[in-house]
Amino acid sequence: MDSHDSRSEYESRMHRVLAYIDEHLDEQLDLATLADVAHFSSFHFHRLFSAWMGETFGDYLRRRRIEVAAMRLAAQPRTRILYIALSVGFGSAEAFTRAFKNRFGCSPSAWRELQSLQRHAKSNSDQANSKHGQALQVTFTEHEVSRKLNKENIMKVVLIDRLPATVAYFRHLGPYGEPIVRFWQETYVPWAVMNKLGADHARYGISHDDPSITAPEQCRYDACAEVLPDFMATGGALKKTIPGGKYAVLHFNGTVERVGEAWAALLRNWLPSSGLQLDGRPCFEYYPKGAAFDCKTGKFECEICIPVVPL
Repeated sequence: MDSHDSRSEYESRMHRVLAYIDEHLDEQLDLATLADVAHFSSFHFHRLFSAWMGETFGDYLRRRRIEVAAMRLAAQPRTRILYIALSVGFGSAEAFTRAFKNRFGCSPSAWRELQSLQRHAKSNSDQANSKHGQALQVTFTEHEVSRKLNKENIMKVVLIDRLPATVAYFRHLGPYGEPIVRFWQETYVPWAVMNKLGADHARYGISHDDPSITAPEQCRYDACAEVLPDFMATGGALKKTIPGGKYAVLHFNGTVERVGEAWAALLRNWLPSSGLQLDGRPCFEYYPKGAAFDCKTGKFECEICIPVVPL
């Protein structure tokens, strides 16, 4: 195995570990278990994890639990704080509150109230702007998005059962927005052309982190192509399976400047009233075979998919 293949193998194993952590945040996680997931020696795994991630396993686990909890507090305003604490692995509301204050400087209840006030303030601001004929100001790079979407689009949210999908992917670590556009163009497209993965292959864009919560330099994004299970990933690409199951899907047709608005409306407006909640599977944008793209207007179509289970 040459040095390039060796690094790809390490990267693939560490990605499996990170996915396993997100899927099991409500469980006791230890280094021995994660070493088995990665097929590495448990004796050396802590050092390997710290070297690869730039933070210890304990620090990473605490950060992910708090960040996921913060997203759920905003997306599930009627869910008890204790339940959210338990769902990300805290044994009590007191322990959760202490950790949350250390990370965000306020209690979980204060955070939730702040998110609600910001959502209503943004909605009122949008209404005032629309009365004066002003365009919605949406900064995709920072995901400072509108908290509303018109009723016609809200009605297009459907629940579907998706089958698992094998994908080959490249991971971007850093800020979202324009860097992601360049990542697709400069990293994914040349590789896809070399591997004859054109418009007849479905694509996925997976944002693993919320940039309003996670530091920009720690945000993870995967640019993926759907492939057959026996596809041989080359050129630095990795392979994984996107889990199947129940997803809420919003069909989107618009520009990059509006896609953040659609995400916010789905997570902050539709989800809290749906009787459903997110689980540990990733959210993603699904670009089906032959998905429309207008190079003149910049409009594209995709399906915004969020994994859901009963509340």
